[in-house]
Amino acid sequence: MVVVVASAPLSLIEFPADDPERARRFWSGLLGAELDAREEGEGEGWQTHSDTPTIGIHARGRGPGDSFSLPYFAVADIEEALDRVAKLGGTVVHPGPHWAICKDSEGSPFGLAQEPLKS
Repeated sequence: MVVVVASAPLSLIEFPADDPERARRFWSGLLGAELDAREEGEGEGWQTHSDTPTIGIHARGRGPGDSFSLPYFAVADIEEALDRVAKLGGTVVHPGPHWAICKDSEGSPFGLAQEPLKS
């Protein structure tokens, strides 16, 4: 039996970065959301303060949260999103018509998923 955890929505996706400013430009440009300096109690780095899940960036260190993340983002037009990834300095590792694996400007992998077409 497969158990689906629907009551635990994703609330934060954290990306380590070798160059945090470059990563902020990338994620702000791709998501259309500002990543502001974290407030007291939020840790070090930057994050969105609007919609959930929260997207956070911190300088890469040596801790367990400093390797990679692989979140998926739903997009209305996957082709347009893949074009934006490339224009913002990221790479498309595995393109596809319904989902794709990419890397951001810092080499952190993430996925894009085509939203279902509305009829």
